[in-house]
Amino acid sequence: MKNLLFSLLLLPLFVLAQEPSSKEIGDWVKQAQRIEIIRDKWGIAHIYGKTDADAVFGMLYAQCEDDFKRIELNYIEKLGRLSELEGEKMLYNDLQIRLLIDSTQAINDYKKAEPWMKKLLEAYADGINFYLYKNPRVKPALLTKFKPWYPFLWTDGSIGAISTGNLTVAELKKFYTNDPSPTGYIPQIRDQFSGSNGFAFAPKMSKTGNAMLYINPHTTFYFRPEIHIQSQEGLNTYGAVTWGQFFIYQGFNEFCGWMHTSNNVDVADMYAEKITKLKDTYYYTFDKRLYPLEKKNIEIKYLENGVLKTKKFETYFTHNGPIMASRDGRWISLKHKNQNPQSLVQSWVRTKAESFEDYQKAMDLTANASNNTVYADAKGNIAYWHGNFIPKRDTAYNWSEPVDATTTATAWQGLHPVSESVHIYNPSNGWLQNCNSTPFTAAGKNSPKKANYPAYMAPDGENFRGIAALRLLKQPKQYDLDGIIALGYDTYLPAFEVLLPALIKAYDQLPAENAMKASLKEPIAELKKWDYHSSTTSIAATLAMEWAPRLSRAIQNVYVNPGEKDQVEKTIEFSKTAKAETLLQPLKATVDDLNKRFGKWQMPWGEVNRFQRITGAVNEKYDDAAPSIPVAFGSALWGQLPSYRSNQFGTNKRYGYSGNSFVCAVEFGTKIKAKSILAGGNSGNPNSKHFNDQAEMYSKGEFKEVLFYKEDVMNNMERTYKLGEL
Repeated sequence: MKNLLFSLLLLPLFVLAQEPSSKEIGDWVKQAQRIEIIRDKWGIAHIYGKTDADAVFGMLYAQCEDDFKRIELNYIEKLGRLSELEGEKMLYNDLQIRLLIDSTQAINDYKKAEPWMKKLLEAYADGINFYLYKNPRVKPALLTKFKPWYPFLWTDGSIGAISTGNLTVAELKKFYTNDPSPTGYIPQIRDQFSGSNGFAFAPKMSKTGNAMLYINPHTTFYFRPEIHIQSQEGLNTYGAVTWGQFFIYQGFNEFCGWMHTSNNVDVADMYAEKITKLKDTYYYTFDKRLYPLEKKNIEIKYLENGVLKTKKFETYFTHNGPIMASRDGRWISLKHKNQNPQSLVQSWVRTKAESFEDYQKAMDLTANASNNTVYADAKGNIAYWHGNFIPKRDTAYNWSEPVDATTTATAWQGLHPVSESVHIYNPSNGWLQNCNSTPFTAAGKNSPKKANYPAYMAPDGENFRGIAALRLLKQPKQYDLDGIIALGYDTYLPAFEVLLPALIKAYDQLPAENAMKASLKEPIAELKKWDYHSSTTSIAATLAMEWAPRLSRAIQNVYVNPGEKDQVEKTIEFSKTAKAETLLQPLKATVDDLNKRFGKWQMPWGEVNRFQRITGAVNEKYDDAAPSIPVAFGSALWGQLPSYRSNQFGTNKRYGYSGNSFVCAVEFGTKIKAKSILAGGNSGNPNSKHFNDQAEMYSKGEFKEVLFYKEDVMNNMERTYKLGEL
């Protein structure tokens, strides 16, 4: 009955949805005839259009063919409408989005966009809408017609594109439900979930004398597909595109390549407001004057028992931004730039850069607010930029905490130009690396000096992936593509070189009569002989990676603020000061848990750690009784470069859900040479042969040849078609 009621409720939404006009359909059909899609033997779409807009039209159509539900979900989220699907539990997630991303602003940004950008935006919407027109069996959850202004809701392709200045949804809920209960702010643990690795190699480091780039984002699996777009207007770009966006986020063209890694650069700030209520009006104080708070009424629909209900919020803004929380009795506003039309411009123009100078011009837009950039090009240049959108601020303040909103001293003072930011061009050592780690080791001894920059510009500390990368890169060696892949897939876990000696020392010092002396004898013996590398056959790897998460949460924090000890420092400190019980009890719990799950603790890592893709759902289901593949890799949190984050999902075995997703190694010679791998496969349809056709290779770190040139695409063609023909 509930399902019937829900269907009846949604029926008017589809019936009343604006049907495409005959002119729209005619225009779509005409444009589709200018576009060719070739699917290669891996199901990867190579889109060829006359214009850039044609390529974008085809790109979005092809994305819809591969996984429309993920495209729609990304924009439902950015529109602040998840509650209409998932119910009341998402109300305050949606409210946060509505406070930080404004549809009205997105519409205005679209209206003001340059003509060339409008063509791309219209092609984006038309490509999706033409797909829906040609595939009536595909039923959108909410969005029956995509609008050309939608991309201005989400102006870069990052998995962590929303910056909240460490303000949480829980705090937002407390404020807007008038919950007066005193609760201290609990810092978020930001681990490798939103991390990535990027390596660039100058010609001197290459066996062939060509620059090379290693692209290794760590995202939730299936967050980005692999795709290739080309036009007769100079576009020829290959790489990973975030579902529903019209630009290659991490990839390369004939001239250069770019890899983005997340950072903790301060791009959004909390302001402690002084609020005064006079009669029925709230005022905030700025520069010794009172200003009325701006009010904005926000209505959010949410699903409850198959019925859509509405929650109304009266929200508040100062000149800094929305009020998002209350701390220590002060209302907290957030100054941010989560919606930046220049970021969308930058995201596109960098994909058409033909030189280092072109790419620098893209960076000079200073609009990328969520990423570092690792770069290499065909002329042999390599470069690194730590962040890009960086507001200038008074260094007398601690910008990781709320600052006084009443004074002009805390106002942003424009943006730092790229010349003032942390960057490295063509270091003499010949390589660059970033693993969400400090930029002050990005080029080894040739790195910038921390003392030369304000703390808010690069608060990032070292982490164990940074340690692992430096350990390998400092070795005198020249690489080819296979060598770079081998480097990126080294299974060393440096965190355990710090943690395990403390555990073993604690065990060795146990009195003989202690019960754990006998019960942990064999597990400790297994760990003592371990070389800190994971493999499918390693029992020690299973023990270590099931034990470490049971230790202090503090050592899991990869992203740190100015003045804080970084992950490596905290782990060293923990190992020196932890009591024996703090180390040994978690190991006993690990052994007991393995015995309970498998009947023995002597479990090789590959039997516990698996890859499985069954349904293609956004929230994948896992089943111990269904086929799965052993995986040798482990969590990047403990320093492993090939990140594979796995967990139990009501199962005994662990299944991967995040980490290495699209990975690519590129060589820039007279012709592009590249190899790549994708988690599972490029299609989200479990009935497609390309749903899991890369899974076995992915589990072993074996890469496929990238088909960049049309001749190679044709020689490995599965099918070619015009849009709407199939």
